[in-house]
Amino acid sequence: MPLQQYRYVLANHRVPTSLLLTFLARVPMTAMGVTLTLHVVSTLGMGYGAAGLVGMMTTLGTALAAPYLGRMFDRHGLRPVIAACTAASATYWISAPHLAYGALLALALPAGMLAVPASSVARQILAVLVPFQRRRAAYSLDSISAEMSFMLGPAAGILLATQLSSTIALTAIGTCYGLAGTALYLANPPIRASDTVPLRKAERPPLRSWLRPRLVRTLLIAVGALFVLVGTELAALAALREQGQVAWTSAVIVVMCLASLVGGLTHGAARRSLSQPSLMALLAVLVIPVALVTEPWWLLALALIPTNLACAPTLAAGTELVSKLAPAEVRGEAMGLLDASTRVGLAIGSPVVGFVIDHSSGAWGFVTAGAGGLVIMAVALVIGRLEPERAAAEPAPATTAA
Repeated sequence: MPLQQYRYVLANHRVPTSLLLTFLARVPMTAMGVTLTLHVVSTLGMGYGAAGLVGMMTTLGTALAAPYLGRMFDRHGLRPVIAACTAASATYWISAPHLAYGALLALALPAGMLAVPASSVARQILAVLVPFQRRRAAYSLDSISAEMSFMLGPAAGILLATQLSSTIALTAIGTCYGLAGTALYLANPPIRASDTVPLRKAERPPLRSWLRPRLVRTLLIAVGALFVLVGTELAALAALREQGQVAWTSAVIVVMCLASLVGGLTHGAARRSLSQPSLMALLAVLVIPVALVTEPWWLLALALIPTNLACAPTLAAGTELVSKLAPAEVRGEAMGLLDASTRVGLAIGSPVVGFVIDHSSGAWGFVTAGAGGLVIMAVALVIGRLEPERAAAEPAPATTAA
């Protein structure tokens, strides 16, 4: 496998440092969903639908605020935004285990709006540090970093929640947010090229001049991808809980993440790769047959490998397209829209799949995740056809900050 692309990307010493910082900021984010689910279901004694509703409000808040935070990054830089988000995230998650369900639900939306936007920041940093022709490898590395955080975060959250308590697990998430956000603030990596002048509100390109059908298609496919991923995770947790094997959830998640990591590594190293819609189709279609093999836990883990091989490549392909289709002057806002799209997928996936699981079984959760992803992708493809391929010209690459 030709790994020269990765060597070229990592030759800039600021890239691995930035990847490490954003990895640390992602770890608590990846632990939130499954830890909060265990807290609501096990500690508060409510159903998966109720747990999914809290998760939906948190991610909906993130989705609503992500474009605005991206615009603030474009206008004010990294530090002011990261400082505010770090303080809010740490406060909410440290206090979350001490709240009744009603208060937890009420505060979920504003807490989500001020969540640390680790993914958006990571994409902006790489867009500055890496020239356009190397970005497939760079964003594949970013997806691999995300998968590593998914291996560590949920596993640690489940371990703390099942072996100690969900109170300790949620408090740890808040503490990690505080530490990671502080480290990112102190390092202050670049999120725009040195020759890019912050734009005032009146100078910004009109939204309709760059948010065109092809970009909308890319964002909608990102919604579908996260719908599939969160639905798959929730279905796996429910299936293992039905079998009394919830302690093996961490092992199953690690297998899923390793498969995604291998897929992302291959995607970034390949000279040519599948398109984002093709990768999304594989991700959704391959999760449906998992419903037939939900036990024992090791067979479930093996059955989840094929669909997860397409996970990181699908996310990396979407990020690469956004960096290509959006002007450099509004890259923060465009990446915020991408972050919002992924949050929308999480927000609708959790309650929809959770509702199906509550009224059937974990196996039907896999079917719902795959079918829902295919429906969203079909809508995206219809919208994408409204703009000819030649109409979306590639913007000139931004000056790198090497």
